[in-house]
Amino acid sequence: MNKKIVALAPLSKIRERLRRQKQKVVFTNGTFDILHRGHVEYLEKAKRMGDVLIVGLNTDSSIRKIKGPHRPINPNRDRAIVLAALQSVDYVCLFHENTPLRLIQALRPDVLVKGADWKIESIVGSAVVRSGGGIVRRIPLRQGRSTSRVIQRVLQAYTVTPSRRPRRK
Repeated sequence: MNKKIVALAPLSKIRERLRRQKQKVVFTNGTFDILHRGHVEYLEKAKRMGDVLIVGLNTDSSIRKIKGPHRPINPNRDRAIVLAALQSVDYVCLFHENTPLRLIQALRPDVLVKGADWKIESIVGSAVVRSGGGIVRRIPLRQGRSTSRVIQRVLQAYTVTPSRRPRRK
């Protein structure tokens, strides 16, 4: 078992230890399906905002509720292992709900981070974090990099039409 992938109960204990050690904890969340350059750069920037980066990861069932029956492409265990392999990520915690509010309430991070496509007032947990003295930050996203765009490119590349036959190697 990967030691970076942690359930909420043990992660709450880790968070208390980090608080006593005066470590600044950063939290972000997402689906992180088909990890790409935009994800990696986003997580690196988030990590630089503190000492420890915790990533809340939507489970497969929560993603299907939000994005529909064809997502995610990769199952939550695979996504968690890939995220945990990144140097910038210290802990990954899966959540089943549509939002990470329960995680944020339990962990009370010092910094809550989301992409700049979110308005501050729309970021789930922002009021919780600010009420505890924490801050909310937005990170600009890398243009042209998204899981949806990767999926579109793959579909375009491998859709067979009368004028496009699959290439043979």
